[in-house]
Amino acid sequence: MALTYEQAGVSITEGNALVEKIKPLAKSTRTEHVLDDVGGFAGLCALPGGIDDPVLVSGTDGVGTKLEVAFKLGRHDTIGIDLVAMCVNDVVTTGADPLFFLDYYVCGSLDTSVAASVIAGIAEGCRMSGCALLGGETAEHPGKHPKGEYDLAGFVVGVASKRALLGPDRVKVGDALIGIASSGLHSNGFSLVRKVIEHAGLGYEDRIDGLDAPLGQVLLTPTRIYATTMRALRQRLGTELHAACHVTGGGITENLPRVLGANMVAHVTRPPTPPIFRLIAERGPVEQSEMDRTFNMGVGMIVVVDAAVVSKTLECLKAAGERCFELGTIGAGQGAPYVKFT
Repeated sequence: MALTYEQAGVSITEGNALVEKIKPLAKSTRTEHVLDDVGGFAGLCALPGGIDDPVLVSGTDGVGTKLEVAFKLGRHDTIGIDLVAMCVNDVVTTGADPLFFLDYYVCGSLDTSVAASVIAGIAEGCRMSGCALLGGETAEHPGKHPKGEYDLAGFVVGVASKRALLGPDRVKVGDALIGIASSGLHSNGFSLVRKVIEHAGLGYEDRIDGLDAPLGQVLLTPTRIYATTMRALRQRLGTELHAACHVTGGGITENLPRVLGANMVAHVTRPPTPPIFRLIAERGPVEQSEMDRTFNMGVGMIVVVDAAVVSKTLECLKAAGERCFELGTIGAGQGAPYVKFT
């Protein structure tokens, strides 16, 4: 009997069924700049008009071993939001608006209901970001992933005015640091989180004092997306907004120096530690220095602004629905930029 692709572990029929489920999801994210529907060999998107000296800004990321929590709980509807957030939050630190997003979904054997749930989350993340889900790739790699498991990667393209790009060149000694709260762990440090859970004998269904939901549900809280907030800040502050730092893997310790110039030090006052981070630190135990260089510790984004506009910045962020706080200042240092907690 002749062999088929399906006998080798790849179902073209399931793949086609998934494409049909994806089409309305992608359509729900369509913007005025999208020129074609999902289904072709490539996605088409025009550059927005009215941008002075436009620059394309791109970013790519995944969600790491947070996926393992999704697999354990059998919940796949929010992990796509994480994927979009991790890419978009990087891009918006430059002053760019995200234009479109592409995803890569790979599994051992395609389950269209699981894949559609993941991609529905991706579409939701795109709507929250104001960008289009322009296309993607779904791949079956038989034997490479256990049944029910998959991996994800994403890619975003945004656009900014070259003259309005944010970054170290704009930052000066005396600038203020404003923290914007995270929604929790976001999508970093989950290898350590899972090790702590194993070491402490905790279960994902456990209800723990201080947490407002079972542990697994808290861990799967989607990464907050800051695209709309950053757009509002740019419009309100203009050139008084100097830089932005996405607090991702490496925490404040490793990430904040990336937006500072040489001979600068960021004096940072730690905000109150949210319960999930206290739990990890105590049940590990995990030293404070390791927590600082692994997790966001409750701060998802930091903006660097002129000291004269601190009140205006906080007012704008609160109007955008963010929890925010004064985090510190930029001082004079020596050599490579660094963070000093006070």
